[in-house]
Amino acid sequence: MIWYPIPQALLTESSQQPIEPTCYTIAIKDPLWRQEMNIEFDALLKNQTWTLVPPNSASNIIGSKWVFRIKRHADGTVERYKARLVAKGFHQQPSIDFYETFSPVVNLTTVLTVLSLAILAGWPIHQIDIQNAFLHGNLLDEVYMS
Repeated sequence: MIWYPIPQALLTESSQQPIEPTCYTIAIKDPLWRQEMNIEFDALLKNQTWTLVPPNSASNIIGSKWVFRIKRHADGTVERYKARLVAKGFHQQPSIDFYETFSPVVNLTTVLTVLSLAILAGWPIHQIDIQNAFLHGNLLDEVYMS
């Protein structure tokens, strides 16, 4: 009988592996996650993402939450930790908070076509991960978030 190694992706996480917190209360107890939250918060401040204003009862105020992710290398080892403060956009109301939706997400077919062309032309291919890329977008409407 021939034995084949089980791919790392199919193995269950052991207790030695770090886990992603499911809420702020859990994450704030870990200094590593606190550091990542500080990095995110500092980036939001540096990019002047918001202006602090008093609550306005005439506006729909959207909640926010922290999202925590562990980015891993192909072999399963930890590459980095990411903490993001996100708006609960599902609380927005059509015709009050927004009139249309648009998400600049690339189509997989486009990515595959460009990669195929690069390979055929012998172009070098590089990957880059831009931290806080969404902060560089421009909103035309005011959004109130707590």
